[in-house]
Amino acid sequence: MKKSLLVIALFLISFSNWAQTKNVAQDEMAVANRVEAFRKALIDPTVKSLKEITSKDLSYGHSSGVLQNQEVFIEKLMNGESDFVAIEFQNQSIQISGDVAIVRHNLAAHTKDSGVEKDIKIGNVLIWQKIKGKWLLIARQAFKLPS
Repeated sequence: MKKSLLVIALFLISFSNWAQTKNVAQDEMAVANRVEAFRKALIDPTVKSLKEITSKDLSYGHSSGVLQNQEVFIEKLMNGESDFVAIEFQNQSIQISGDVAIVRHNLAAHTKDSGVEKDIKIGNVLIWQKIKGKWLLIARQAFKLPS
């Protein structure tokens, strides 16, 4: 009887660990897909796509120290003050902790902010939260990379 209970307990523990690992992998893939959708929305922004991927409580920090909420972030993309022509996310990592995901990457981009072209390379930390089954960007902080 004791051996049967031990076997059942070990099976349940193994199954629980497998299910948790599977869920984390699924969440990592879902977050990676949302990050890619975010990258595409930065290049070809629409109010709808940006609102669908970001939280209404968004805190969007630039490497210059400028901080924007969702409304200003979207406004600057829509009016061309912030204009991404091409973006590549490099060396990306995703860490899941419950309903929060931390994404780190380097952003290499060609921009045309207010009509002025330049190339940039900065680091980013993105914080995503799973809200009602959907991963939303709640915070982004960019930083200058060491030379």
